[in-house]
Amino acid sequence: MDMTRSFSAASPFRAARLFAIGVALACLAPGFARAGSQPMQFHVEPLRSAACGARCPNVVVADGVIEPNTPEVFADFARSAARTPNMKSLMLINSPGGNVVASMDFGQMLRQLHIAAVVASYGSDGFRAGPTPGECVSACVYALMGAVRRVAPEESRVALHRMSVSETLMPTRGHVGSVSRRFADERLVDKVARYARQMGVSPDVVMQAESLDPDHVRSLSAREMQRWRLASPRL
Repeated sequence: MDMTRSFSAASPFRAARLFAIGVALACLAPGFARAGSQPMQFHVEPLRSAACGARCPNVVVADGVIEPNTPEVFADFARSAARTPNMKSLMLINSPGGNVVASMDFGQMLRQLHIAAVVASYGSDGFRAGPTPGECVSACVYALMGAVRRVAPEESRVALHRMSVSETLMPTRGHVGSVSRRFADERLVDKVARYARQMGVSPDVVMQAESLDPDHVRSLSAREMQRWRLASPRL
């Protein structure tokens, strides 16, 4: 089955109408949700907004760490989600980051499927179920770049972090174990910058992330996100 055709056929992207609904996400239910520390999971939920009432569409909710197999997991999910009634090409994404290469692959899939993204979580506590503020941090930003439209409500958080991999050296006879950190080489940084340009985002986002102290996470302002064409607070 052609995943791109199956998902798009079930949920054609209609920017004006869909984002009239998306504007309601700028007024998210109170309560900031930290992204989960488990591998990213996908599920379908009703938008639940006063802007659409009983006609609210179903949207994709993505929450958790972007692992190397996340693009494959999403591909399987998209094939089944395409059969969901009233399914729209809108994703709520809430993630602390993860694998950079997988994030770019995931982002390219979002672009192929014409999926728009809102940085938000989804509360499911009964009566108050619905979109809530969320976060997109570190490698999640590169996945977000792939969405055809990107919204980061003022209550949500988008933040940069320098690319790195922690490596654990097991203790051996006469040597104590240790943890070392390896940073992205120039080739990977250039690859991510080229990807940003292809997605219509300024590569300055990547350069800013790579200029940070390794232990510092930098939250972006709405003005910065708009200047770098990364996201808008509303439509």
